[in-house]
Amino acid sequence: MDRRRKFIWEEMSYLERWWRDASEDKRETFTNLVKNGQLEIVGGGWVMNDEANSHYFAIIEQITEGNMWLNDTIGFVPKNSWAIDPFGYSPTMAYLFRRMGFENMLIQRTHYELKKELAWNKNLEYVWRQSWDANETTDIFVHMMPFYSYDIPHTCGPEPAICCQFDFARSHGFSYELCPWGQYPVETNPENVQERALKLLDQYRKKSTLYRTNTLLVPLGDDFRYVTAEEAEAQFRNYQMIFDYINSTPSLNAEAKFGTLDDYFQTLREEADRINYSVPREIGSGQISGFPSLSGDFFTYADRQKDYWSGYYVSRPFFKAVDRVLEQTLRASEMLMAFLLGHCQRPQCEKLPMRYAYKLTAARRNLALFQHHDGVTGTAKDHVVLDYGTRMHTSLQDLQIFMSKAIEVLLGIRQEKYDQTPALFDPEQVRSKYDALPMHRAISARKGTVQSVVLFNPLEQTREEVVMVVVSRPDVSVLDSNWTCVQSQVSPELQHDESKIFTGRHRIHWKASIPAMGLQTYYIANGFAGCEKAKPAKLKFSSKLSSGPCLAPYACSKVEGDTVEIVNRHQVLTFDVKHGLLQKVIHKNGLQNVVVEEIALYSSSGGAYLFLPDGDAQPIIKSGGNLVISEGPLMQEVYSYPKTSWEKTPVSHSTRIYNGGNTVQDFLIEKEYHVELLGKDFNDRELIVRYKTDTNNKRIFYSDLNGFQMSRRETYDKIPLQGNYYPMPSLAFMQGSNGQRFSVHSRQALGAASLKEGWLEIMLDRRLVRDDGRGLGQGVMDNHVMNVVFHILMESNISSTSDPVSNPLPLSPSLLSHRVNAQLNYPLHAFIAKKPQEISAPTHSRSFSPLAAPLPCDLHIVSFKVPRPSKYSQQQQQLVDPRLVLMLHRRNWDSSYCKKARSQCTAVADESVNLFNMFKDLTVLNARATSLNLLHDDTEMLGYTEQFGDVARDGRVIIPPMEIQAYKFELRPRQ
Repeated sequence: MDRRRKFIWEEMSYLERWWRDASEDKRETFTNLVKNGQLEIVGGGWVMNDEANSHYFAIIEQITEGNMWLNDTIGFVPKNSWAIDPFGYSPTMAYLFRRMGFENMLIQRTHYELKKELAWNKNLEYVWRQSWDANETTDIFVHMMPFYSYDIPHTCGPEPAICCQFDFARSHGFSYELCPWGQYPVETNPENVQERALKLLDQYRKKSTLYRTNTLLVPLGDDFRYVTAEEAEAQFRNYQMIFDYINSTPSLNAEAKFGTLDDYFQTLREEADRINYSVPREIGSGQISGFPSLSGDFFTYADRQKDYWSGYYVSRPFFKAVDRVLEQTLRASEMLMAFLLGHCQRPQCEKLPMRYAYKLTAARRNLALFQHHDGVTGTAKDHVVLDYGTRMHTSLQDLQIFMSKAIEVLLGIRQEKYDQTPALFDPEQVRSKYDALPMHRAISARKGTVQSVVLFNPLEQTREEVVMVVVSRPDVSVLDSNWTCVQSQVSPELQHDESKIFTGRHRIHWKASIPAMGLQTYYIANGFAGCEKAKPAKLKFSSKLSSGPCLAPYACSKVEGDTVEIVNRHQVLTFDVKHGLLQKVIHKNGLQNVVVEEIALYSSSGGAYLFLPDGDAQPIIKSGGNLVISEGPLMQEVYSYPKTSWEKTPVSHSTRIYNGGNTVQDFLIEKEYHVELLGKDFNDRELIVRYKTDTNNKRIFYSDLNGFQMSRRETYDKIPLQGNYYPMPSLAFMQGSNGQRFSVHSRQALGAASLKEGWLEIMLDRRLVRDDGRGLGQGVMDNHVMNVVFHILMESNISSTSDPVSNPLPLSPSLLSHRVNAQLNYPLHAFIAKKPQEISAPTHSRSFSPLAAPLPCDLHIVSFKVPRPSKYSQQQQQLVDPRLVLMLHRRNWDSSYCKKARSQCTAVADESVNLFNMFKDLTVLNARATSLNLLHDDTEMLGYTEQFGDVARDGRVIIPPMEIQAYKFELRPRQ
C-alpha cells in the first residue's frame, strides 16, 4: 500500500451506508487508513448542510449525529470542516464549529466580485469572527477557494483549459465528459513528464500569488468521482510521476505531494508561526497570526453576471415547512424521552422509551439528511424530494405516536409503562400523506360526554395563550383540569373554496396556561351542568356571501362601507373591503402605522437555484372577492377569498388578533396565507406578499441567519433586484429613525427584500418550468397546497437606539420579539383522547410540571435529550459518559425596547442559573460541560470565556448573551 496516497471524506450518511454492508476486513482497512492519517474525515456531519435555510437546531443535530457516529464507530473526531457546495455561507457555522472544537474551515461558493476583492488583498485566508464578539473567543481560521468552481479545471490554477488536461478521469477510458476547451489529458510518461510538470507548476505559481503563504492547496476531485479503483489509480499514478519530477529537480524550488486537509492546515500554521505575514494596520487574531479577521455572511451568492442564487431561499416551500415541523416535534420528543428516563428507576419502565429509541435515532437522521445543501434548499430532483418527504413524514408519525404514549406515563394514566396497548391519545393534527397539509382532528362532543385535550409546552417558560381545536358541533363548554369552567368562543371553520367557504365544522378557542416544559389537560364537554357554552362569534359578510342563510348558532350581518375593522386591547386593524387587504394599524397608545398589504406575482425565467425576475412584481388582487369577519371575545379574524384573473385564486388569507389578557399573543398580528400555485397558469411565476409601511428604513432591513443571529441587509441600486433578496429562516424586521420597528416572524424558511423605503416583501412560492443550468436538470413544478403563517409585530422603543443607517452592525430583536418567535417556532403540541368519557365518570386532575421554576426569559433550551437512546441501558452498566444533555442558548436582545416583553417576563439571565435545582423531582448528578457536538470535555479548546466548565462543583451556569453551552449529566428521581 502506497502511504503517499491521501484522501478526504465528508458526509457520514454515505459512510454509514457503506459501513453497514462492508466486510470486517474492509472496515479494519478503512479504520487503519484514518488512524495513520492517509484518509481524513473532514466535517464529519451527517451531510454537508445548507447554510441559508437550515435552522441552528437542525445544524447542531446533523453535525453531532455524524460526529458521534464517527467517534463511536472509528474513534475519530474531525477538526477541519469542508463546505465546498452550499450556495453562500453563514457565520453561524463558524460559531458552531468553533464551539465544537474545530480548528479550520474551507469554503468555496462566494460572490465572484467578493473573491476578486479578497484575492486582490490576499485575504482569501482569514479569521472569521462573530459580529457580536468583543473578546475574540469565536475566531476560527478559514480558507476560501479562489475560482469559479471546486472541480479540477478550476482548482489547479487560473486557466481551466490547462487544469482540465490534468483531470486524468477525463481520458477516453472513463465515462466523464471530455474537456470542453478542446485539449485533453495525456498519460504522463518519462518523455513528457518535464513539459507536463512545468505546465502544471506554472498554474500552481499563479494560484499561489493570491495567497500570503508558500503553502498551497490544490483539491483534486468533483461530484460523483472516484467510483472505481481504475479511476483513482489514473489520478494517483499520473500525479505521482509529476510530483516525483518536481521534487527531484532542485532548480524548480518547489515540493509537491498528496495530502489531507489537515496536512495543509498544519503545514500552513507552522509556516505562519515562523514567518509573520501581517499587513500594517490590519486587525488580526490571537488564534493564528498573519491573517485578517473578518465578520459577516456571504449571501446572496452569484457565480457569474447577474445570476444570483436567491431562488432556493423559497424553492419547495412546502417541504421547508415540514422540515421545521419535524424539528420542533423531534425536540419535544427528545425532551419527553429525557423526562421518562430521568423519572425511571426500574428496568421495566425503560421499555417504552427503549422501544422507540431507534425511531428517535431514525428521526434525527432523516431530519439531518434533509439539511443537505440540495435538501432543504429545494434543489433536488422530484423523485429525491419524494424520498426526503416520505422520510420526514414517517418520522413525524413515529414521533407523534411516541409522544402520545409518553404523555400518558408522565400524567400517571398508564401505570404499565411498557405494555403494548395502543395509545389513548391521538395528535390533534393529522397528515394523511407526505405531501398533504395537516388536518385538524375534530372532537365529536356527543351530548353527555367530555373529551380530554392534553397540551405539551416545549418552551422553558410558562405559556399563556389562546388555543384552538376543531369540534364537529358548536354547543360545547371548556373545562380546565380541576373541572372549572373556562371562557371559550366558537367560530366556523373556513376553507379555500369560493362556493363553500364553511366546512361545516367549528373552531373552539380558549385561553390555556401550560407549565414550562410541562403538560396540562383541558376538557371539551357537552352538557356539563352550570357551565356556560362557548360564545358564538358574530359573523359579517361581504355582499356576495350575505344572500345565503346564516350558519347556526351564529348571528350574521352584512359589511357596510368601504373599510372594516377588528379590534383588541392593543390595536385596531383596518381593511379595504373591496380587496380584503390590510391597510393600517392604530395602536391603543395613539400611534398609527400605514401597513398596506399587497399580493403580487413576478414573471421570471429562473429555476430551482436562480431568481431571475422579468421586472417588478404585479399585484393580482382585484375588487370584489369574498370576505368573512368573525368577532368574538378571544379571537377576531378577517378571512379573504380574493378575486383575481383566474377562476380559482392562487391565494386566500386570514388575519387574526387575540384577546388573551396580557399574553404575548395580544401584541401580534397573525397572518395565514393559503397558497395553491398549481397548474400551468402559474408557470414561471413567483408569488410574494409585500407590506408597504411608513417605516423610514432607508431600504435597510435585518434578517436572521439560521434562527441564531441577525444580519443587516442594505438594498443597492447597483445590483439587480434578485441580488437584494436575502434568506429569512425565521425573522425579518425594519427599523425607522424614530425607533419604530416592523417585524415579520415566520415558522419556515423563505426569502425577503426591502426594495423601496418602508417596504418589506416575502416570497411565498415559485413555479418554474426551466432548468437554470446549475446541475439539477429540471424545473420546479411539483408545487403543493400549503399554508404560510407569519406573526407580525409592531413596536416602538422606550429609549434611544442606534441609527440603522450609520451603524453597520446588526441590531438584535427585542425580548418580546424573541418570545413571539419562540411561540411560533415551538408551538404547543395538542393530543386528543381517542374515546370520550361520560360526564358522570370523575377524572383525576392531570398535569405535569417538571421545572422548579420557569427559566429566565432570554434563556432558551436548544435541546434536552438522551443523545444515545438505544445505548442508554448499556451505558448504565459501563458508567462511561453521563447519559443526558442539556443545551442552553442565551438570546441577545435589544434593551431599548420593553424589558418585560410586555408580558409575565419577570427574570432575565443576568445572574447564574443553577442546574442542580432546575428540576422539581429530579436530582442532577455528575454534571460537566461539553462541546456542542458532545465530544470534547476539555472546554479550554472551545474558546469559551473562563467561567465555563466549573458546573460540577456547585451547579452554577453563567451564559453570556449569544452563547450556546452544553452540559452532560445524570438524572435520578429525588428520594
